[in-house]
Amino acid sequence: MSFPIAYPAVDLFPSQADALIVICANSASLNDELNAIVQPYLNVDARINTKVSLLVHEKVPGKRLILAPTGPLNRDFDDVRRVYDAAKLAFQEAKAAGAVSPALAIMGVDIDARYQHALDVAYLGACQSLWQPLEAREHLGDVIEPINRIILIGADNARCERLNALAAGHYVARDLSGTEPERMAPMRFAQYCKAAFTDSAVEVEVISDRATLDKEYPMLGTVARASYAVERHHPCVIKMTYNPSDEVVRTLMFVGKGLVYDTGGADLKVGGFMAGMSRDKGGAACVAGFMKSVAEYKPKGVKVVAYLAVVRNSIGSDCFVPDEIVHTREGVRVRIGNTDAEGRLAMGDLLSELKDQALNEVNPVLFTVATLTGHAARAMGPYSAYVENGPARAANVSRELVEQGDLWADCAEVSRSRREDFDFVKPRTLADDVLSSNNAPSAVTARGHQFPMAFLSIVGGLDKHGLSSTKPLPYVHMDIAGSGVEGGDWQHGKPMPATISSLFARYC
Repeated sequence: MSFPIAYPAVDLFPSQADALIVICANSASLNDELNAIVQPYLNVDARINTKVSLLVHEKVPGKRLILAPTGPLNRDFDDVRRVYDAAKLAFQEAKAAGAVSPALAIMGVDIDARYQHALDVAYLGACQSLWQPLEAREHLGDVIEPINRIILIGADNARCERLNALAAGHYVARDLSGTEPERMAPMRFAQYCKAAFTDSAVEVEVISDRATLDKEYPMLGTVARASYAVERHHPCVIKMTYNPSDEVVRTLMFVGKGLVYDTGGADLKVGGFMAGMSRDKGGAACVAGFMKSVAEYKPKGVKVVAYLAVVRNSIGSDCFVPDEIVHTREGVRVRIGNTDAEGRLAMGDLLSELKDQALNEVNPVLFTVATLTGHAARAMGPYSAYVENGPARAANVSRELVEQGDLWADCAEVSRSRREDFDFVKPRTLADDVLSSNNAPSAVTARGHQFPMAFLSIVGGLDKHGLSSTKPLPYVHMDIAGSGVEGGDWQHGKPMPATISSLFARYC
């Protein structure tokens, strides 16, 4: 793993650096020392206030001064992503200039509480910008990620330790999500996870026996049915557990959708919409990434359990089809509405198992994380969509995560679970108990990202643990279809470690 390690520094011109990157609102934000360096350039090039610029000066480390203006930060709609984006551009410039150990400073952006983590966010933006795909590193070597450390001006050791744990999780999430479907076929996905958590505080168990999967997770087994024709495409369930060294005061429980490739199955994706579906494992990737951050940071008082449904939705003579009725772990009869709505099936029985465990855990909160619906991307744009049940809403689970996300460039929107969502999936005959989906694309379906949460609540048994029950269980469904890749480009965009920063800031 070769993400650039964060190191602390006090001096603006640290001797171990070979470049100085300064992120600022504009050149007026610079201190007197830097202003004296920049002013002669500004006299002949006003663009310094509007774009990333590389300036040469004997006094700065490596003679390289890189200025990255954010533009205005005081408008109601501005947020710390201005800093994140500026850092991404600045570090590409530093890399192109040959720097391998740049220093990073922030000036003039601390105008209000929105930017209290600006330096941390800039570092994470740099890591996002510098990451290169796993297959590229394996073919070309780590030389394609030459920046090996980032020196943070004004940070201390504790801050860097926290950031390095978070960056390690981001790196794992990008690797797992962004790698092509053969290199990250189910068991190779599992191998990567086992290697990532070797000698760590997280225990990893992989279940791959078909008989066990079909018995314990019949909906996942249904999705995987056609994949058994190819041995390397066989599915697995990955279970991860972190137990803190002290008393548990909170338990976080996750199910991640790990569709290593989604053809759509019998409802085959056509018209070019299959390209990019190797990223349909982004939910499981981000859950694994969060677990990596937990393993590195070892938070006190928080137990974390994660189940990853790692499977391929293949087309073939044994693929499942619409109209089938599947009996679930909860004993619910599911009528298949569309085989391209497979993620909720793959996760549903795992959620049921975690629900049973949650009844005996301390202050549990359950999450499903998935690149689930085109509707989430259409409705929310580049933001994660959090759909919460009654107990989660009463406990402000999503709202607190959204507030942290706004401070850490991991933004999300909250959606309500409504009666229409449960009506949408209600049975149409006595032969079944719940409908998995309609047969239209989610993006053109009213409440297309909300009603899947109702389905997951039913098949996971969480509909019996609402506010009025004797054992309420907070549950949030996180749809990251809009936030899982840069620019919404599922085929070529870099994967994003969606939800990890928010979860880490809130709970760790």
